[in-house]
Amino acid sequence: MNRKTLITLKTLTWIACLSPFALLAYEAVTNTLGPDPTSTIALTTGYNALLMLILSLAVTPLRLLSSRLSWLIKFRRLLGLFAFFYASIHLATYVALYLNFDMSIFKTDITKRRFIIAGFLAYSLLVPLAATSTTWSIRKLGGKRWNRLHKLVYLAAICGIIHYWWQVKPGVLSPMNLTITLVVLFLARPVLTFLQKRRTQRAVSV
Repeated sequence: MNRKTLITLKTLTWIACLSPFALLAYEAVTNTLGPDPTSTIALTTGYNALLMLILSLAVTPLRLLSSRLSWLIKFRRLLGLFAFFYASIHLATYVALYLNFDMSIFKTDITKRRFIIAGFLAYSLLVPLAATSTTWSIRKLGGKRWNRLHKLVYLAAICGIIHYWWQVKPGVLSPMNLTITLVVLFLARPVLTFLQKRRTQRAVSV
């Protein structure tokens, strides 16, 4: 892939990832967030945090599927950082708009409300990943340690999905699509890794 095409794709990715935030900002300014603005902000940012986290996890299986998709690796970090961006707004919405910065309520929630526990755990796992997303961090930690650390993204995604399910009312199936996608990605990765090794072995033997 040439540099011009890569820049174009990255620009489009930035636009696509920022679109939900831009729409929220516009609706906030025009007072069109609906009857419960705080809920709209929380649900939108939480959903997009999970969506972008899952998209970042889809990069490796897609690369294993075809060598022609190897360029996707250049977008994994960007998608992961946008997931952290939306997760941060999601958490800020909870602290600022739901709790009004009352940390005594937060202390109660973090110990007694299970969906808050799952959500805060997911965010806590994302913090070190975002903090070590730079090339400097990879060099400092070393490739193996960096890779081991960044496997926490899988646990963060699982906690995020659990947070989503525990947050919605019983019978509401809005988390289902993201859940199925995540399960498929988890199942696909070892299968595709195995098939890639088989292809490599056959190529060497020939």
